[in-house]
This record gives sequence, C-alpha cells and structure tokens, in this order.
Amino acid sequence: MLNKIFLLLIISTTFTFGQPVESLNSSEIKIALKRLNTLGTVLYVAAHPDDENTAFLSYFNFAKHLRTGYFSFTRGDGGQNLIGDEQGDLLGVIRTQELLQARNIDGAEQFFARAVDFGYSKTPEETLGKWGKEEMLSDIVWVIRKFKPDVIVNRFPTTGQGTHGHHTASAILSVEAFRLAGDPTAFPEQLKYVEQWQPKNIFWNAWTPALSAMGINPDTLIKINLGEYNNLLGRSYTEISAESRTMHKSQGFGSSGRRENLYNYFFQLEGQTAKNDLFDKLDLSWNRVNRSEIVSKLLKQAEADFNFENPSKIIPLLIEAYAELQKLEDKYWVEIKSAELLKVIKSCAGIWAEAVIEENFLSPGSETIVKAGFVIRSDVPLTLKSIHIDYQTSDSTLNSKLIKGEMISVERKISIPSDAKYSQPYWLEEGNHKDIYIVEDQKLIGQPKTDYPLYATFTTDFNRVEIDFTIPVFYRKNDPVEGEVYKRVEIVPEAVVNFDKNLYLLKNGEEKELTVFVKSIKGNLHGNLKILSEKGWNISPAFYDFNFTAQGQEQEFKFKINSTNNNLSTNLKAELEIYGKKLSKSLVTINFPHIQPQTVLPEASAKILKLNLQKKNIKKIAYIMGSGDKIPDLLRDLGFSVDIFTKEPLTTELLQNYDVVIAGIRAYNTYQRLTTDQKNILKYVENGGTFIVQYNTTGDLIANPSPYKLTISRDRVTEEDSPVAITNLNHPLMNYPFKITQTDLEGWIQERGLYFPNEWDENFTPLLEMNDKGEDPKTGSLLIAKYGSGTFIYTGLSFFRQLPSGVEGAYKLFINLLSAGISE
Repeated sequence: MLNKIFLLLIISTTFTFGQPVESLNSSEIKIALKRLNTLGTVLYVAAHPDDENTAFLSYFNFAKHLRTGYFSFTRGDGGQNLIGDEQGDLLGVIRTQELLQARNIDGAEQFFARAVDFGYSKTPEETLGKWGKEEMLSDIVWVIRKFKPDVIVNRFPTTGQGTHGHHTASAILSVEAFRLAGDPTAFPEQLKYVEQWQPKNIFWNAWTPALSAMGINPDTLIKINLGEYNNLLGRSYTEISAESRTMHKSQGFGSSGRRENLYNYFFQLEGQTAKNDLFDKLDLSWNRVNRSEIVSKLLKQAEADFNFENPSKIIPLLIEAYAELQKLEDKYWVEIKSAELLKVIKSCAGIWAEAVIEENFLSPGSETIVKAGFVIRSDVPLTLKSIHIDYQTSDSTLNSKLIKGEMISVERKISIPSDAKYSQPYWLEEGNHKDIYIVEDQKLIGQPKTDYPLYATFTTDFNRVEIDFTIPVFYRKNDPVEGEVYKRVEIVPEAVVNFDKNLYLLKNGEEKELTVFVKSIKGNLHGNLKILSEKGWNISPAFYDFNFTAQGQEQEFKFKINSTNNNLSTNLKAELEIYGKKLSKSLVTINFPHIQPQTVLPEASAKILKLNLQKKNIKKIAYIMGSGDKIPDLLRDLGFSVDIFTKEPLTTELLQNYDVVIAGIRAYNTYQRLTTDQKNILKYVENGGTFIVQYNTTGDLIANPSPYKLTISRDRVTEEDSPVAITNLNHPLMNYPFKITQTDLEGWIQERGLYFPNEWDENFTPLLEMNDKGEDPKTGSLLIAKYGSGTFIYTGLSFFRQLPSGVEGAYKLFINLLSAGISE
C-alpha cells in the first residue's frame, strides 16, 4: 500500500516582487538542511512595520537556523507615504506587503494584531485605551500559542524610552502575554484551536544610549554579533538586513549594508536565567520530540552526504525521513518540519509546478481554463499521478512517469461557485473600524494576508511514497519589458462601480457633476445604476441602464447633484442592480514595483462637502509636490487653477505667474531642486507673493524654508480633539474670507499636526495654541510673517489628512491661508 502524505506548499512564501522563486540553490539547500536539524523558535515583537530589527531576524534565521517571526501590532496605516498618495487603510495594505517582501529576504515569518495605527501617540495609556488592552492581549497570546516561541524579544522597553506610546504599549503587552500564554484560564476560547504555551524567556533588544540612561552596564548583558558573515550566502547578516529594510520604501527606509561587526545587547525581562545566550539551557535538537531518533539520524545523514553539484543524490534519504516524520505525534514539529523538508525535496529534485490562467479577475459563477504543468529537472524517478484544480469539472488522473526536463501539461475547466467569497484583505472586509480592525474569524487573527482563492494539487509518487504538492493558481502574462509576470487571482463581484473621486466639493451652492464608472468582470450583464444619498439632495437622472456584452468592458455615467436645503455635506453610495442582485463594491488596485499588486474592494461611496467659497484675486497656484498628497486635486475641485511641480526648476520668471506658491508635505525633505531654487522663492515672496510651507521632518532638510530664523522640532499634538485656542482673534488670517471659530476646529481626524517649529524669529506671529493632555501649550502650529511685500506662512497642521477627509473647518482655514496676501 502506498504511504499517502499531504503537505501544502505555498509558493507565495518565496515570492520576490511578485515572481515565484523556482528552487533553492545549493547553498540555500545546505542552510535548509541545517535548519531541519534545529528545533527552536524566536518571536520578535514591536508596534509597526519598520520597527523590527532585520539584522536580528536575518541572524537567527540564517545563522542559528531557528524558526523566526516578527509580530507587529499594527500595519502602519497611520504613517506617511513617500511613494504615493495612499493614506489610511490603503497605506496599511502597502506596508503589509512591504513587510512580506522584507520577510522574503530575511527569512522570517510575519504576524499582525488587529490594531489600527492611529498616528503618533505619546503615552501607552492612550494607545491601550484606543486599541483595547484585552483585545491586544488576546491577539498576541493567540499568536504565541500558535507560533510557540521558545524565546520572545521586544524591540522596545516597557519603561518609555521607545519615545512612542505604541512602542511602549507593544512591550507592556508582550511581557504580559508572556505570562498569560501558558495559563489555561486566559482566553480559554482560543483553546478550541490551539494549546496553551509557555515561552522560556523574554528579552529586550536594548540599545546603548537607553542602557546608559538607565544606569545599566552593557557588559553585564548577553551580547551577540549580528554583523557576522555567512560563507554560504556570501553576505553578512547586516547586508541581508539592509536589503530587507529597504523594502520599507513608503517610509523612505532605503539602507546601505554594514560590513563590520554589529553587537547587540539583550536585557532579560523574565524567564529562566540566561547568561551566555538567549537559548541557554534549551535543547534545540530532535531530542525535544519523542521517538524522533530515526528522523534525526536520516536528516543528519542527508546533511553530511549533501553534494553541492548533485543535490538529488540525497533524495532517497529525504523521502525516507519524510515518511518517518509523519509517524510522530508532535503535530507542531511534524507540520513545521514537513513543510521545510518538502521544500528541500522539491529543490533537490529540480521540480517546477505551475497553475496559471489568463485572467486576473474572476467572479462568482464564472468559468475559466487553468493551465497546469509539472516538470522534474533531475534523474529522480517520479510518477505524476494526478493534477487537481479547485472547482474543476473533469477527472484529473494521469499516472505519468516523468522524464527529466519534459513538462507534463494539462488544461482544466473550472467553475467558480455562485456563493464564492470575494478576495480582498481580510481585515478590511467588515469596514467601519476605528482603532481596531473587525475580524470575526479567530483563525484569521495574526495572519499577514488573505489566503489565495484557488489551488492546484499535484499528486506524486516517490518510490511508493505519495506526496501532494499544493500551490496557488496565478494569473500569468508576458510583459515586453518585465518578461514573465505573475499576479494573484482575485474573485470579485460580477461588476464593480467607482466614483471618479472620493470627495466632491460644492462651492456657493452650485450644481455638481459626478462621474461614475461601471466595469464588467463577467460578460453578458444587464442592469441599472443609481446614486443613493440622504434627504435634501437632488440627483439626476434617477438611474441609468447599462448593458455589457463581454467581460472587461467599462462605461462612464454622469450624474448631477445639488442641495435642496442647508445641508453642508452628505455621503453618497453607488448601487448596481443586475438581474435582481444588488452590488455596491468599488475596485481599487495598488501597483508598485517592489510589492505584489493588491486589490481592495471598498464600498462604492463618496462624500459631498458644500462650501460658501470666496477666492477673490487668486488666479493661479503653484504646488511643489513633496512626498505626495491630494491637496492639489482638491483645490482644483474648488475651481482653483493649480500647477504641480515635481522636479522642474523654479525660476523667478516662472514664479511671478502665480498668486500663491505652496510647498507640499516634506517638500524640503524630498524636492532636491529647492537647494538651488530657494533663493528664487524668497525673491518671489519679497516681491509680493504668498508662500505656504507645510510640515517637514527635522533630520534631512534640503534647505531652510524660511526667510527668517525658524527651528523645526519634533513637537506635535496627536489628540485630534485636543482644545485649540486662537491666540489672535483679530488677525486677518483668522477672519478672511472665513471667520474661524472653535466650531471649525472640531471634527479633525488622527492628529492636529506634527513637526511644529519651537523657535522662530520675532517677525513671525503665532496664531494657534494647542497641546495634548498633561503637556504645556505649543504655539508653533501656524506661523505667519511679512517678508518684503509678500507673505510667508509655515504650518505643521495636518491639512494633508483633513482635506481629503472633508473636514469643513480645515478647508476654511486653508482657504484663509491662500488668501493671506489679499487679506493683509
């Protein structure tokens, strides 16, 4: 009788920039064999993407051969974005994928809690109050019980030296979870799926300035050189670390590799006393698994016999070890080591398996053809018994003996069930979250991404041992520039509907034209489109009929809307009705070259904001784009003429054509031409122009943005509802064209502002005063000064968040800034 062995091999774990890696090379196989003989786990814990110590992850994965993971409480959705204008949820999707690409490089696994990154927090109390301490403890305890780390290492201390409430909260939660994970009375509902688990030790990955401030001698701590060199990989762990860290491109974290010793220190927080190593007194061999002597012996022999030039020679040993491994009772290590071993078998045998379609998007009820292929590129005797695709409509039996280098290919028609679930980031499915994502399925918590919707299974026979290789089905195409390109297959609605904007601005009670796009994912569709709103708004026409004869077609529809009462805003929803079925999903795609393309299916909605706008004498605006924001498009929607500059020279002749010049967020960190063009901008102001500079960070200023002394600090106000005092009520900026009142400072999101100046020349007039709870008032959020005949304004207020969110008071204040040269 054949021994039936099943293992799920997911190609996505070896993806680089969206392309599957064929096999491990010989050096990587050697490292993988060492890992097969090492049984230990370590979990690194912090708050955000980019908090992790990638040198630590690289070292413990490649040097110590341990199962290594990184647990991030958030997906980084509250950060800034240096590569695009995505904010919030969409930025979280980007940063999730950046972390996954980083893990592909340093070899660690990735986990998340449900916490939303709500922006900078000054205290762990605020952080835990928003996230919910019990919810966060549940999430990290769940991951500890699933991952079963022997050792946990925190990036930050519990005592606050991490300078961010999220950072400190992550450490506090980690230490408490260390104590709770082994307690059966803590979160007992989890024990339906996992067992309790008690890690042996927990450490803080300390840095020397903090140790000095705490009076701790680093020489008394465990010290590890993370800068060691790996001869098999031809790189040091710090070089690997730099490549991994460079994946955080949205945060501008490109790193150069260090090629020298890099010592890290580890302060023990709790657990068994460890003096020389994080894993002191821990057995990391097969001895920790009962009755594993045969498996251990076979794997050690395979490592000893490995031939770099002919890896397939050890296949018989590997197959025997695989069969013996399935007889063991330790489910955790059987699962982990089976996955590792199958990857080595696949690589040593030179196996390539593929299942591809010619469509990126499928919908419930649709049919398509999957092309599946399997080839072995070694002399290992192997029979391909069958190829099975999810939802296939025909038999899959083959029983074909494979010949070296000859691909066996089949085509299978599949039919997607009518009730198939849409595929998008699972944490965004419920929507309506605030500070914690809504995830009802316990088994999804901690997972970095949504599973693939379709799989292909290749059943093989290795010397009467039957093994299943299961891989995702991908969309594949050949690009004339990029070559072979793979993307996820996504299951999406039969048709999707997108507004052309997320926010529409109505000025002076005008009628607004809306453009809505409907795209067919499935062919032969007939239905209608309507726009739904609250009472008090007229929308015409009432609906449109549409008819699609083929998939992929798109139609554009225009509606007109105006207000019949004094409503200032409303939320709109686009709804399709197709054969009695109502659909209301938009389709958003995220494409960047360093991550896999992503598909998000938010509700098809938009917001209308009505403003009584006055824009006298403001004919043209120049916008110097920094790290990216949506303000220029929003100003255009209000009727302003805006020209965007991304790298062009800003000459005095050019600037004199504009009434207002605006520097976008972080322009003085990113717009290189400002080193030479700053003098031209100041001359423009001196001659009567208005120049508005939005926030910049402190570390990498290209030039001083101000004509006078101005020192940018790290001061910020993170509580979006913090009280604000208008310190000069009679100043023209607070009165023209809108009179700014306390009402206009309500309803702001995430924060008031960031990187406020804390020192400035006496020529500046501060106009606002604000502070977070328990802190001294800060007056640097909005500064104005005359320079020559013109006006210079510096503001750290987060208009880049408020305006896209339709905060009415922020619009009024920003329009006042534009009008400052007129009002004075």
